[in-house]
Amino acid sequence: MTASSEIASFNTSTGNGGGRSYVESLARGLAVMRAFREQSDRLTLSDVSRITGLSRASVRRSLLTLQALGYAQSSGRYFSLSPQVLTLAQAYLSSSPVPRVAQGFLEKVSETLGESCSLSILHHDEVIYIARSARKRIGSLHRDVGTHLPAHCTSMGRVLLAALSEKELDAFLSKAELASFTRYTIIDKDELRSVLDRVRRDNYCLVDEELEIDLRTLAIPIHNAAGRVIAAMNVGARASQTTAAQMLDTFLRVMREAAANMRPLLVG
Repeated sequence: MTASSEIASFNTSTGNGGGRSYVESLARGLAVMRAFREQSDRLTLSDVSRITGLSRASVRRSLLTLQALGYAQSSGRYFSLSPQVLTLAQAYLSSSPVPRVAQGFLEKVSETLGESCSLSILHHDEVIYIARSARKRIGSLHRDVGTHLPAHCTSMGRVLLAALSEKELDAFLSKAELASFTRYTIIDKDELRSVLDRVRRDNYCLVDEELEIDLRTLAIPIHNAAGRVIAAMNVGARASQTTAAQMLDTFLRVMREAAANMRPLLVG
């Protein structure tokens, strides 16, 4: 979801911008910050205006305000976010018990299997990484904490979509744009719904090369102590080096054991 579409989505869902409770200038400032994750780390006023759909004047005011607060910096005609932006993410990571509880389990799974292990949550039509093992990274995509990936063609995304209610899933499918990333990506909504039904029954999801060629990932839901699905855990491996059967026979057991041990600690 783009920065401009997030603003439009919020305005549509709340009606007339949410009335007095809605601070439009704050929404614009956040949209400007999100623009930097979609294109480049250095953008001009025109670039940000194009990405967000906001006027150059609005973008200029937002960027100068962010710069005054230390969240943005400029060099000539180019603007970029400053390292201080990381404190915003740190606020979430510090206030949520899930990343803190999960990190040790992710590291243990990664050490046991020799592959990277991650945890994510669902946000609109994407998954956001909230914890990740420090072991070897694979693939061309940079996937650190905070990374956004499409939900429809990722194993964690499908696990989280499968946990939605029928009404929530209908709403997702009615609005989702199922982009194709490889020749294997499922972009038919009826086919995706069928896949999600199977994920719900199996309580895991295996995705083969739908996001990136030679990348195979396996994900399972993470439940809290009350039994609610609050996140998804995955392990990724090279499809050319690790078979689907190996992941299901070996990886799945290790991941489920970690999830079971984690669950009593996820209270709330």
